[in-house]
Amino acid sequence: MHTNITPQTPNGFDSLNLISPLCRAVNEKEYSNPTPIQMQAVPHLLKGRDLLGCAQTGTGKTAAFALPILQRLKENYQPVGRKEIRSLILTPTRELAVQIMESFEDYGRYLNLKQTVIYGGVRQEKQVKALKYGVDILVATPGRLLDLHNQKYLRLDKVEVFVLDEADRMLDMGFLPDVKKIHSFITKTSQTMLFSATMPIEIQRLTKGFLKDPIKVEVAPPSTTVDKIDQRVLFVDRENKGALLKSMLEDATIERALIFARTKHGANKIVKNLSKGKIKADAIHGNKSQAARLEALNKFKTGKIRVLVATDIASRGIDVDGITHVINYELPNEPESYVHRIGRTARAGAAGIALSLCDLGELGYLKKIERTTNKSVVMEKDHIYHSETIASKRGRSSGFKTRSTQKKRFYGKGSSSRKNSKPATRRGRYQRERPERGRKN
Repeated sequence: MHTNITPQTPNGFDSLNLISPLCRAVNEKEYSNPTPIQMQAVPHLLKGRDLLGCAQTGTGKTAAFALPILQRLKENYQPVGRKEIRSLILTPTRELAVQIMESFEDYGRYLNLKQTVIYGGVRQEKQVKALKYGVDILVATPGRLLDLHNQKYLRLDKVEVFVLDEADRMLDMGFLPDVKKIHSFITKTSQTMLFSATMPIEIQRLTKGFLKDPIKVEVAPPSTTVDKIDQRVLFVDRENKGALLKSMLEDATIERALIFARTKHGANKIVKNLSKGKIKADAIHGNKSQAARLEALNKFKTGKIRVLVATDIASRGIDVDGITHVINYELPNEPESYVHRIGRTARAGAAGIALSLCDLGELGYLKKIERTTNKSVVMEKDHIYHSETIASKRGRSSGFKTRSTQKKRFYGKGSSSRKNSKPATRRGRYQRERPERGRKN
């Protein structure tokens, strides 16, 4: 395996030797320069090489594989037969499948290629109809793809390009057997790409069976977090988490917040609690219908709601510009999930803030996260629900930083020592730079 980890100086998409219809589409999206993963991956993929991409979320990897695929399909165009697929992109969640399809539509708008997306949770009739006469590009989730293949509504023996996106998430969600089965139907001569934000040992084994002498593109060490994310932890007793969250959201600089809960029930409970405080929010998780999930995501994208509450199963399907803050209402028990969660902010070169509400029972999770990411999370203690007991238990074992400020910010109404304090809703306690316009993943 060849490894390429040295960032190249971006000098415009013209340097990638893309055909003019793709350059035109990219220019219309107002993309100025390729991201490091695009600069490193696209030239190899245009040559037909297999590729292992290790990239944090928000680094532009969708364009890194979509642009070469579109160019290959156009330059080597051949009509597809009934039920045939020329390129297959496999992804773990419905939301991510839809977003990848939208990217292909944007980049390939001048190429006249047939493409569609299939996923579970909806009736299959429209999907079957779209596949009937074959497609050049298919984006799919594993379960629905296998289901339609077993019903003989599609063929995989003509796939020229196969992409496994978010491979580590596939592993987390138990899709590995399905992925291996799907791969067995695809010709061994196809060009294959595997992208993953983390590289657990199971994914490393998978690459040996899937990829042929691949080039490896790594834009950041696995399990590291984006440098532009300002990470902070707030120690709070569990019973005070709801009140703390409400008071945090009184800060007007939290313009668009994505909140993570550990369970579906917990996500619904957070939304209900925020609604009582007249904070517009909606939830997105596996128990909701596909229509309801897409509606909630669309309201969040368009600004109809300022807060979206999600579980980890939906986290990688959320690709929304301008998420100023990610709030971990509950810390995940797996450090990799933390990396994926906070990667929803600081996208396309912008900065962002990740805030974690940590109770006593979650101290172990925090320590695992810090060991895995090799980065200590700064303690934010300037709030009325701060628990010195939890902070002291964390502080005894390490020399972690505490965020110090000249002016303290006390959230919430009333405390034993600050009964007359009022939350300053516009002082920008959790402020960061405004997002820059640029590339999306």
